[in-house]
Amino acid sequence: MIYTLTLNPSLDYIIQMNSFQEGKVNISKSEHKLPGGKGINVSQVLKNLGHESIALGFLGGFTGDFIHKELTKKDIKCDFIQLDEDTRINVKMKNGNIETEINGNSPKIGEDKKEELFRQLEKLKKGDILVMAGSVPLSFESNVYEKIMSRLPKGVKVILDTNGKALEDAVKAKPYLIKPNHHELEELFDVKIQNKKEMLEYGQKLLKMGAKNVAISMAGDGAFLITEEAVYFGNVPKGVVQNSVGAGDSMVGGFTSGIAEGLCIEDCFSRGIAAGSASAFSKNLCTLSEVENLINEIKIEKIN
Repeated sequence: MIYTLTLNPSLDYIIQMNSFQEGKVNISKSEHKLPGGKGINVSQVLKNLGHESIALGFLGGFTGDFIHKELTKKDIKCDFIQLDEDTRINVKMKNGNIETEINGNSPKIGEDKKEELFRQLEKLKKGDILVMAGSVPLSFESNVYEKIMSRLPKGVKVILDTNGKALEDAVKAKPYLIKPNHHELEELFDVKIQNKKEMLEYGQKLLKMGAKNVAISMAGDGAFLITEEAVYFGNVPKGVVQNSVGAGDSMVGGFTSGIAEGLCIEDCFSRGIAAGSASAFSKNLCTLSEVENLINEIKIEKIN
């Protein structure tokens, strides 16, 4: 079974504006609400690609109810832990080519709820896949992902997509795959990466720190996959980017679907790039047909 864990989900409220004037009454051109959170996005991509998953994490209040109902409509299995406070709302306003985001604060998560999560995850079995993705709520210490991995049963394959101190702490527990992007690498090592050679050097540092495989996404410049045996580069297919939100999560979902199907790691990597690109070229998360239409345009090159 594939499980996705979103510690800090959100209701994403997306507003399209014709114009915006600060301090004035503004009327939106269009608006819509979506369940948000990196792990939740991975579950949605997996469903689109024909794979079942169980979405885990914390939900609360009317916003949590909305997220749960939307996922249930899509026939995505959920086993969220209920909180008393409302799940946060993230506002994303688009005014022409300018995008502004206001992210809400996460609800408080008590020690009893934290322990409930640990007990839930300890029931996973050898051969299960756990995708842990997204930011860490204020109620948790930054090393929560590391703590989770230390308590997981042996044989659970962990895919991790987070950043900053949470990523730095978690790599010590040897996750199967991590997926930082260009900017997250710079943030983690407090550097400005100038070229692909330097990108590889910092990616290989993460391998030495404990990660078994490192996928580095570079938007339109392609992606690297660094394993213990080799380094691979994959190009990005041609297309018009319509929405970058969820592209990284789609890459994780595509890669995970390949693992679930028993594909070799190069083919998992190719599937991930195709899924990420398909979501970027669409206004919604990728579909199976969109991924299949792009997969043959991707060439995976072993460079080391």
